[in-house]
Amino acid sequence: QLRLTEEEKRLLAQEGVTLPGDLPLTQAEERLLKKVRRKIRNKQSAQDSRRRKKEYLDGLESRAAACSALNRELRRKVQELEKSNGSLLRQLQALIKETSTKPAQTGTCVLV
Repeated sequence: QLRLTEEEKRLLAQEGVTLPGDLPLTQAEERLLKKVRRKIRNKQSAQDSRRRKKEYLDGLESRAAACSALNRELRRKVQELEKSNGSLLRQLQALIKETSTKPAQTGTCVLV
């Protein structure tokens, strides 16, 4: 007995062909059945390919969003550090100026 899936029956009907319910099939009927089954496999393969592509793109989009967020955070940190660096530089320059204008101190050394 020949058992066909609903998809196979639908495609055979589209082709305008009906297969007998009993085996064996003629060569032409076998070729037609193989063709229909190949179409079904190709359709499933295309669906799988589209699904994998979508998953890949979703992964890329999520990675891009994570990288953008990290980039924003790092830019904020760089600005913060540049601000802090500028402040420290001004303090250093003030200290250098202060120490360069003071006269040299003299000291006494006692030898025992």
